[in-house]
Order: sequence, then structure tokens, then C-alpha cells
Amino acid sequence: MTAPEKNLDNYDFVDIVHGMNQLSENSRAEISDHQIQQFQTLVTKLFQCCQERAQYQCERFQLPDAELRCLLLFGEERYLTSKGIAYKMNVVKSRVTKIVKGLVEKKFIQRIPDPEDSRITLLSLTAHGQKKLNEINKFYDFVNHQVLLQMEPEQRKTMLTNLDMLKASMESVKEMMV
Repeated sequence: MTAPEKNLDNYDFVDIVHGMNQLSENSRAEISDHQIQQFQTLVTKLFQCCQERAQYQCERFQLPDAELRCLLLFGEERYLTSKGIAYKMNVVKSRVTKIVKGLVEKKFIQRIPDPEDSRITLLSLTAHGQKKLNEINKFYDFVNHQVLLQMEPEQRKTMLTNLDMLKASMESVKEMMV
């Protein structure tokens, strides 16, 4: 199967990077100022759309952005620590303390002493928090479904493949900046 024929589930990150590396220096140099401007405009508009969506979600679920993002982390984990949350959210631990305090006050998460290490406090969802997380995820699924319905099936496949390639390209450039 050639890369364009691959289904997104089978599309491997290594294939994307390999394809990017196969581009000749000549084809990279053929990027016009118009394409650069168009790319910048589209990325800016997508970012703005994502920010507006995030603001709407915060209002809909009556949660500050940081608390909403923190709550979503529990979809992947049963227990988290403040240190783990700080790392995943890319914020300092003192900021996590404030975020966790808000979620505890809303009864969405609870503190549990680590049975193996008394110096560590584990954080987990309460039943109320799990219900809220399920509500948020159901909304996300609905919105994403509606977005994808705006495209024909083949357009969806192409768009998802291209977004995966865009993500890989952006991550590659990000690594060069560090």
C-alpha cells in the first residue's frame, strides 16, 4: 500500500517523517511567499476558532479553562499527582495547587493518601467528577462528529492524514527551536 492509500489508523508517524525526509531540497525551496502567508493565515484562524470553542466550553460547563483541562487529564488516568498534572499541563506546581483546590471544592476530584508512600497524595475523580467528565466527553464527541459531517468521507480521510502530517511537521520544527 502506498502512503496516500493507507487508512489513517494504519498511517504510521514513521511513514510521515520518512516522507518528509524524502522531499528534495529543491521542492522545499519552491515554497512561495503566498503559500507561507496562506499557511500563517489558516493556522491563525484555526487557533482563533479553537480558542473560541474553548471559551464556549468553559462557559457551558461552568469551569475555568485550567480546571476543565485538568479534569480532562483524568480521562487517561485513574490517579494523578500534582507533579504529574503540572508536567502534563506545562504549569508550575503552585498553579496546580490552585486548580486542584477549585476542583476539590466543586467535588470533582478527591485527595487520597498514597498507600505506598505517605509523602504523596493521589488525586482521583469523584463520582460527581466522573459524571461531569462523561458530560464533557459526550459534548466533545458531538461537536467533533458535527465538524467531520461537513466533509465527504474521502475528504475526511485526506484531511486527517494531512493534519497528522502537519502535527509531525510542527513538532519537528519545534524541536529545532529548543
